[in-house]
Amino acid sequence: MADLKQFNLPDLGEGLTEAELITWHVGPGETVALNQIIAEVETAKAAVEMPSPYAGTVVTLHHEPGSTMEVGSPFITIDCGGEGSAPAPAAAPAAAAQPAAEAPAERESVLVGYGAKTSTSNRRRPRKDTPARPASTPATQAATAPVAAQAAAPVAATPAAPARSAQAAARTAPAAPVGPAASAAPGSLAARSSRPAAKPPVRKLAKDLDIDLSTVVGTGPQGTITRQDLLSANGNGSSAVAVAPVAEPVAPAAPAFDPAAREDRIPVRGVRKLTAEAMVASAFTAPHVTEFITIDVTPTMELLAELKESPAFAGIKLTPLALIAKALLLAVRRNPTVNSRWDEANQEIVLPRYVNLGIAAATPRGLMVPNIKDADRLSLIELAKSLGELTLTAKDGKTTPADLSGGTITITNVGVFGVDTGTPIINPGEAAILCLGAIRKQPWVHNDELAIRQVTTLALSFDHRLVDGEQGSRFLADLAAILSDTRNFVAFG
Repeated sequence: MADLKQFNLPDLGEGLTEAELITWHVGPGETVALNQIIAEVETAKAAVEMPSPYAGTVVTLHHEPGSTMEVGSPFITIDCGGEGSAPAPAAAPAAAAQPAAEAPAERESVLVGYGAKTSTSNRRRPRKDTPARPASTPATQAATAPVAAQAAAPVAATPAAPARSAQAAARTAPAAPVGPAASAAPGSLAARSSRPAAKPPVRKLAKDLDIDLSTVVGTGPQGTITRQDLLSANGNGSSAVAVAPVAEPVAPAAPAFDPAAREDRIPVRGVRKLTAEAMVASAFTAPHVTEFITIDVTPTMELLAELKESPAFAGIKLTPLALIAKALLLAVRRNPTVNSRWDEANQEIVLPRYVNLGIAAATPRGLMVPNIKDADRLSLIELAKSLGELTLTAKDGKTTPADLSGGTITITNVGVFGVDTGTPIINPGEAAILCLGAIRKQPWVHNDELAIRQVTTLALSFDHRLVDGEQGSRFLADLAAILSDTRNFVAFG
């Protein structure tokens, strides 16, 4: 006996209202087990694998891949076959992994970076054929039909020289047909091996008037025969053909601009939709201030080289970002306001006693900002390990909504792209973001002498409601002092 169970799309965490179906892993008629992965969906936070809430046979898949689904809408129907399998206690493991006591304000402070799936259309409308150059072709014949009709009309009687009497008589008869047969006739212009210089419309007019171009002296550039030369040779331009204007050759019109054929459109949904909303909210809610400092980080780079050779860091990927992140955490201790947030409801500044350090990471889904929880409590070795794990998880597309929630301050590294610095926008719910530029060897005054040193530029954007100019400047100066003299790693710790 059939026992149909309909499973609706649950809230996958963070109070999201919709999700996009990436792919199904099952099809109608297939048997599924309890908690078997049946689909993958993408929310504005992360890609989430959906486990089956029942064991049985798949009856209906209610959505197609690529569609946007509302939370609470039918997702899948399964025939439990009388087994009466109970729903799984947690439909979305990503949501269950989040701390139960996490405050709503912290959940709203998440910024997920760019990276919605790009949906582009490669379809192109057929390009109009470029009109052929005027010549003895059907296209030319159609373009010059009015001229041929005028040439075929009876010609008014006018005095003519005896030498032109035969031509005048010929003009009273209908014009010879124009086409391949006419052009191939013996004595036709197309059959001549030596062709006088003349444009195709002029040649057409000469054929209609039965004028041998070799008998006409051209007055145009480089001896080109013009229309007026033909009219003059045809009885001083007194013919009916001479009265009607002959159109000069017109360049082929450029194809009309068709935006659909030369533009791609990217749907704004999922991560990109949330990013757009978050960036607008941040830019027009928090009064941004950005300060810059250029420093000599040669001591930090020398320390990095020593640590890489240390047995304690064997098997750990140690990068300049790890040391800069550690220096930032030390500087936050002396300048806690850069690690604060604004409570709009109570009009208060909240100073957390922890640092959830966000790191902008490039992923297949775009730029995302997962954070390391309680990063201020980690040693340099633990911090380096966490950075490595965070990066791998993000690149594999396995970052959970919990990893993207609750950040308190962020580092974005544009130096990996060879960029010197930038003016980053603050993640909503945070007070500051540090931008790390490229580290380059440059001439620098060291110990009153010019030397080649490793130099970088740091940029700090902060919310002026939370951090005033003095506090932001002190934080940036402390950070520079740590990176310029590694002895300050101990002094500030």
